[in-house]
Amino acid sequence: MFVIAILTALCLPAMVWAQEAVIVSHAIAMHGEPKYPAGFTHFGYVNPHAPKGGTIRVANQGTFDSFHGFIPKGNAAATGSVETLLTSSADEPFTEYGLIAETIEYPEDRSWAIFNLRREARWHDGRPITADDVVWSFETLFTKGLPQYRFYYAGVAAAEKLGPRRVKFTFSDKGNRELPLIVGQLPILPRHYWTDRDFEKTTLEPPLGSGPYRIAEYEAGRYYVRERVPDYWGKDLPVNIGLNNFDRIRVDFYRDDTAIRLALKSGDIDFREENQAKAWALDYDVPAVKKGWLNKQLIQHQLPTGMQAFVMNTRRSVFSDLRVREALGYAFDFEWTNTNLFFSQYTRTESYFSNSELASRDLPQGEEFEILERYRDQLPPRVFTTPYRAPATDGSGWPRDNLRRAFELLEEAGWVVRDLKLVNRDSGVPMRFEILLVSPAFERIVLPFARNLKRLGIDARVRLVDQTQYINRLRSFDYDMFIFTWGQSDSPGNEQRNFWSSAAADNPSSRNFAGIRDPVVDELIELVISAQTRESLVARTRALDRVLLAGFYVIPQWHIRADRVLYWDKFSRPDTPTKNGVTTGRWWYDADRAATLERAISADTSLTITDTDPGRPGFGAAAAVLAGLLLIGYFVLRRAWRTRSL
Repeated sequence: MFVIAILTALCLPAMVWAQEAVIVSHAIAMHGEPKYPAGFTHFGYVNPHAPKGGTIRVANQGTFDSFHGFIPKGNAAATGSVETLLTSSADEPFTEYGLIAETIEYPEDRSWAIFNLRREARWHDGRPITADDVVWSFETLFTKGLPQYRFYYAGVAAAEKLGPRRVKFTFSDKGNRELPLIVGQLPILPRHYWTDRDFEKTTLEPPLGSGPYRIAEYEAGRYYVRERVPDYWGKDLPVNIGLNNFDRIRVDFYRDDTAIRLALKSGDIDFREENQAKAWALDYDVPAVKKGWLNKQLIQHQLPTGMQAFVMNTRRSVFSDLRVREALGYAFDFEWTNTNLFFSQYTRTESYFSNSELASRDLPQGEEFEILERYRDQLPPRVFTTPYRAPATDGSGWPRDNLRRAFELLEEAGWVVRDLKLVNRDSGVPMRFEILLVSPAFERIVLPFARNLKRLGIDARVRLVDQTQYINRLRSFDYDMFIFTWGQSDSPGNEQRNFWSSAAADNPSSRNFAGIRDPVVDELIELVISAQTRESLVARTRALDRVLLAGFYVIPQWHIRADRVLYWDKFSRPDTPTKNGVTTGRWWYDADRAATLERAISADTSLTITDTDPGRPGFGAAAAVLAGLLLIGYFVLRRAWRTRSL
């Protein structure tokens, strides 16, 4: 007994230390501590007393043919019924709070994480969410889901059930602080629902979920309606208070943005975030806006705007030479475009992490310099000597100096002009490529760019395709050049593998659209993922940004540091702004405002059927029908008069 007592005494300090090293918490932050302590009642940026009710009608461009958005097939619509173990706050760089999981346990080195599920968590059919659902969801998404899951969760070594509501994830990436947080973002799907269904097939049967909304009605390709689940299990959780306030959310699909704008002005939809500068400047000079019925607001945000750009597919031989890629950037005249097409609303993008502290600037210093110094022999000298600056012009529309510099670079790369065509010096093959578009709105932007390319002797064709063909071509990397936006968060991490890594370059449906295969980029991605402090994350992200820019994989376009929103005056939103801009998830239907709006419209006598943009909700369809009838009558009378004259 004495020996046992001695051994116990010796082991006890180690046992206590092991227990103290494991953190059990309601939340987990990427760096530092969570802003909201255990027992908090609601996030600070919501209205906890927001009333529930009403409908909001929004619009999407294009179509949909599935409600199964977790596979690389079809064009899926969002159901609002899928939840995750944890959920993010909107006023911190990256902190996750318990949703399906009540608590999370993890050691200080974050080599594993245990999620303890809430007893009250339920699927819409009333069955509990269990550890079996979590493990099955991970294994299924990793093997059969979108390719992004394989990159995102590549550092997960195992997922195991420890009990009915207890799941452990073990990580192979040592020092990857982000893994417990992104595992918390794993969509949790019902194992029992999918048992007799093929997970790898698209479906228009709305899958079973657990979230605040579910699909109530739909017509494939035209619209769908999400209705709030009245007995939603998580409605009283602190992370949900003040959110999900609408009873119904109707989403209508339109062929193009012009039709959506007409629907908004006629009152057929309630809300739009405008994405076109010309439309923002010119298309909303209508009575409804002037009278304050249709609100038009520019709302500033601090959201990283990422990179929107012309993307060059380096899998194509024409873009394999860095000098060619750099040269083509001189043909895009942003200053002329911004002045003449965008009403000077935009800022030129010069970083993959624009509008954030993560963007590279000036020359590398401190930790960023130390990191880059390791790869000096593998990097262009400009990384250390010249900060990236996008080519600028005088805005006249004739970028003579820029095109001259482009010719110099092209000649260095082995391209010369013969018979007004740019051809390869050795093979005589002309340079030609296609710029793929899915939105007609971009034609007016791309055509001047193509004109400048023609001045270089390049045969650049612009091709507009439908949404289905566009998606399929992107998924198979079947394009030369197209326009894409890589969005970024305040805390980049594992998703960067899917954007830029060599492993993603040949993986169908990844987002490495440029086909980047650079061992330095691969290592910098891993350094970003393993950053242990915020300061280190910033330095490492800037290093990655600087190297990507030096590769000239894209021709950066522009960004705006505000949301351009329009909405009918029947909604309210919290006064407290958030860094990530506008989202109607925090809004609510304001019955008083709606009644006031209805009375104002009913009492107004200044608008008649002849108004070009009456701004009356529900009035646009009637006006369109009447206008159509009048037009038909005109042509009938015209034909009759011509017949009579003959």
